[in-house]
Amino acid sequence: MTVTRTHHHPFLPYTPPRLPIEEALDRGRAFLQLLDGRRSVRWFSPDDVPAEAIELAVQAANTAPSGAHQQPWRFVATRDPELKRRVRTAAEQEEQRFYHERDLPDWHAALARLETDATKEFLTTAPWLVVAFAQKQQNGKKTYYTNESVGIACGFFIAALHQMGLATLTHTPNPMTFLSDLFGRPGERPYILFPVGYPADDCEVPDLRRKPLDEALTFVL
Repeated sequence: MTVTRTHHHPFLPYTPPRLPIEEALDRGRAFLQLLDGRRSVRWFSPDDVPAEAIELAVQAANTAPSGAHQQPWRFVATRDPELKRRVRTAAEQEEQRFYHERDLPDWHAALARLETDATKEFLTTAPWLVVAFAQKQQNGKKTYYTNESVGIACGFFIAALHQMGLATLTHTPNPMTFLSDLFGRPGERPYILFPVGYPADDCEVPDLRRKPLDEALTFVL
């Protein structure tokens, strides 16, 4: 049945193919297997990664849904050694305060099994640093659902990197305002700092287990 609608803005037909259910489920299982092999990495190889890989990952991020399709994000990438050094210096200053000066026993306890500390060597070792900035305004106008939109885009970015065999880490030193200054993005809020590269040959990750399905999903029938 064809429905006739009246639009006041341009619309296009959207008719993706409906897959046979077994093919659809096979694709879902393959995608799950791919993502289940993803881990956050803190030990990177210095081996170069072509700029096109970053471009492809950001193009994938640009396909994410966003509030009112405002796409309130900007990804800024660098492989400049001096800028990476300055980022690391500023980040480690904030991390020193977090680990040694701020009274956050529960937060520190939650991180204990990851064995993280104030040293962030990955910020200078990884060939690329990519900062996702959230744009609370665009052209002087407020954006809507900014945090949700940028978060989804960052998820697509991470998945695209993993698809290409690359690794990353969602690094969020607090506060992160120094990134706006270092990357020349006044008026934009740093959302996540991503080191991007290949895992080091001797890379290790914590032995963690993901939440089982029965704790992540509830059907209400």
